[in-house]
Amino acid sequence: MANGEIHIYDNQGNFIMKMKLRCLVNVTGAISIAGIHWYHGTEGYVEPDCPCLAVCFDNGRCQIMRHENDQNPVLINADMYVVSIQWNHTGSVLAVAGSQEANTQDKDVNVVQFYTPFGVHLGTLKVPGKQISALSWEGGGLKIALAVDSFIYFANIRPDYKWGYCSNTVVYAYTRPDRPEYCVIFWDTKNNETYVKYVKSLISITTCGDFCILAAKADENHPQIASKEENDMETFGATFVLVLCNSIGTALDPKYIDIVPLFVTMTKTHVIAASKEAFYTWQYCVAKKLTALEINQITRSRKEGRERIYHVDDTPSGSVDGVLDYSKAIQGTRDPICAITASDKTLIVSRESGTIQRYSLPNIGLIQKYSLNCRACRLSLNCNSSRLAIIDTAGVLTCFDLNAREPIQTSGYICNFEDLEIKSVLLDEILKNPEHPNKDYIINFELQSLRDSRALIENVGIQHASQFIQDNPHPRLWRLLAEAALQKLDLHTAEQGFVRCKDYQGIKFVKRLGNLQSESMKQAEVVAYFGRFEEAERMYLDMDRRDLAIGLRVKLGDWFRVLQLLKTGSGDADDSLLEQAYNGIGDYFADRQKWLNAVQYYVQGQNQECLAECYYMLEDYEGLESLANSLPENHKLLPEIAQMFVRAGMCELAVTAFLKCNQPKAAVDTCVHLNQWNKAVELAKSHSMKEIDSLLERYACHLLGKNKTLDAIELYRKASYFYDAAKLMFKIADEEAKKRTKPLLVKKLYVLSALLIEQYHEQMKNAQRGKAKGKNSEATSALAGLLEEEALSTTSRFTDTAWRGAEAYHFFLLAQRQLYEGSVDSALKTALHLRDYEDIIPAIEIYSLLALCACARRAFGTCSKAFIKLESLETLSSEQKQQYEDLALEIFTRHTPKDNRRSELDSLLEGGEGKLPTCVATGSPITEYQFWMCSICKHCVLAQEISNYNFCPLCHSPVG
Repeated sequence: MANGEIHIYDNQGNFIMKMKLRCLVNVTGAISIAGIHWYHGTEGYVEPDCPCLAVCFDNGRCQIMRHENDQNPVLINADMYVVSIQWNHTGSVLAVAGSQEANTQDKDVNVVQFYTPFGVHLGTLKVPGKQISALSWEGGGLKIALAVDSFIYFANIRPDYKWGYCSNTVVYAYTRPDRPEYCVIFWDTKNNETYVKYVKSLISITTCGDFCILAAKADENHPQIASKEENDMETFGATFVLVLCNSIGTALDPKYIDIVPLFVTMTKTHVIAASKEAFYTWQYCVAKKLTALEINQITRSRKEGRERIYHVDDTPSGSVDGVLDYSKAIQGTRDPICAITASDKTLIVSRESGTIQRYSLPNIGLIQKYSLNCRACRLSLNCNSSRLAIIDTAGVLTCFDLNAREPIQTSGYICNFEDLEIKSVLLDEILKNPEHPNKDYIINFELQSLRDSRALIENVGIQHASQFIQDNPHPRLWRLLAEAALQKLDLHTAEQGFVRCKDYQGIKFVKRLGNLQSESMKQAEVVAYFGRFEEAERMYLDMDRRDLAIGLRVKLGDWFRVLQLLKTGSGDADDSLLEQAYNGIGDYFADRQKWLNAVQYYVQGQNQECLAECYYMLEDYEGLESLANSLPENHKLLPEIAQMFVRAGMCELAVTAFLKCNQPKAAVDTCVHLNQWNKAVELAKSHSMKEIDSLLERYACHLLGKNKTLDAIELYRKASYFYDAAKLMFKIADEEAKKRTKPLLVKKLYVLSALLIEQYHEQMKNAQRGKAKGKNSEATSALAGLLEEEALSTTSRFTDTAWRGAEAYHFFLLAQRQLYEGSVDSALKTALHLRDYEDIIPAIEIYSLLALCACARRAFGTCSKAFIKLESLETLSSEQKQQYEDLALEIFTRHTPKDNRRSELDSLLEGGEGKLPTCVATGSPITEYQFWMCSICKHCVLAQEISNYNFCPLCHSPVG
């Protein structure tokens, strides 16, 4: 190390590079490296591009880099003498061991500081002994070994997992080496099913009731939440996102915010997210349950919850609503927020100075402030918001007004405390094999009063237990008594217990039992009430009440068993109930995205709407088409099926479905949307719709405004607007000709333009034939078409001379090809044709080529005329004219300016009224009576030449 740099060498001692140490800026004195540790990444990273290379010096200065060339490392000042550093097994925690000067003692204290890869301080571990010399993590990151003097100390580490519990579901996250995102598992402990989501840059998981909040960084280029099948959720460019999810991980409502959600808590109605300076509140609303088809069609309408932002230094009264003003989030504070918690009525915000601020909910009003002698890192309220538990940065738990309880030793994480029961989850065990959680990792603890009451009921009797519960009342104890009495069919005591615990459903159940005459029927109902459904079903069947057994399974939604009972019973089964069972089983498979299985049952249940959804999800468009064909006209499902075809880009099938339900306007809109303009025009004409012309023109203008001229041409061509397409194509050809683009490309553009004009001519003739059919002769209709074309041709230069551009560049290319092949006679004949195309090809190019061909043929008279034309061009500069004059002088001082071999064809090429047709293959005039004429461009080729061609030399149409 030298001058704040680390020199890096290879294993042969060769210098490789220098690594800058920004943590040593403004540091003086002798220092040395205390430790370097580079996390290997085999367990994944907490987020993409996460810092992983830690370099620490004995003076406590440390920097964490993403790689050795990182120009923006994370800088830490641990303010201690450092002896060793090490990452844990997932690269999420960096342990820094050493000693620190104590404020109240003369000697130094051994400490271990824990940091995130981004430099956030997680906690401090004080270690006894004189001098700490080394540390090492246990492989699973749950223990740390410390070398102190001649001893080895072991400390248990409680990782700060990202996890939560909602609606019988444990939600937890971990990183995988094969994915850059966090893998979030939703483990339904009741049904032992797991749902997997992937969230990029996950910050925290917070749960309450039936829902959870996933806080993450927002990314415009990548969705924040994805299912295992990579169903993306769109983002809108905000800095951070709070995603409200249900217990199976379905994203219900995302909120994009511009404050850092360092601390997040939620109640049954509110989500509160806090940065160091401000906190954001969101009164969320949960939409109704949607079908998959509704989600796919994006027809859901969502009512927005109320959002507010408060600065931590503000003193809101609660009488006036706050505002959603993100400028509050950027206002600084001298006493930042360090922890928050909330209940239905109270919000607690803790600050680094030890101040505790208590607010009311739902109207945010500052009620009271408390002062503590510690800095909180965790807060929790009890069920009635009367007691607050605080864990500070040193790991010390402080309780306010909390009654002493006999402790139970457990390594579980408390996930729920309700009805005198504590539920905890063994996350240490789960994360050893996170993809296969076990229900044994959920542990329930009953409070003393609940255990005592249960023991009294079992050992002494209901009456004595009732007296104990009256002396120690709690709704959970009354419910325990009511359930015990219910099992013994003591309906009077059961009713009293349900009344005391305010269980209205229990009261109604007892009333219903009282109306039953049969004791066995009562017992079966009680067994079903306590969830022993198999036993209840057997009891119903033993009483020959198959209808009640079926009704029980219907209430449970166990449609497989319903179908089995219906098929095994005597007599004919109820058709409507059979259909209901088939559809219930279909729903079961559809909810699990097993669409192929669902189809089989929806067919038997005659559920056409769900069948359509399944066919669409399976991309079975033949099945969807068959279903649409089987439906009667104007069926309510036909528009939905048509929209499915539209989303799949299947225009014909969509149009058929729309027409079957009498929606021609939607059919035309579909054709326009899918660029099937021919079909759109055809439908518009057949249904007497006039909107297509204006729509076509508007779309063409839109394309031209975006400089997509070729797209506009294709639009007009597909819609059979050949004249408009030809105008645009001629415009492109003229522009490319002016740019001096390759002549072959220019020729092709002119050919395409001319072909569009030919299609336009044919269209006009066909239109006139259709009008004249049955009235006039064919000759009369053809004459009418020609007259209409004649009227239109006066408005455009290219309707009657459409092939001039193609001819010009064709002869221009042909002359050069013949010249280079050595056919100088043919080259000169072809070049002479170019004199008629000075309006298309620049004269300088025409006469330069003509002079070259004439010189090669030794026709110096023609060559002299070409030079005279070149020297007379006004477009040439004086310098260019001088060059032509010099070249002419050099040629004609050696050769007499006259044609040595004058051909009889030369006079024919002079033009005039009796000009002969020209062979487009050779450039020669056609003097024979028999020749070939192209059916498309109407240009001719010598009879002996056409046998050498499969396509017309000019327009490239097949030779018939």
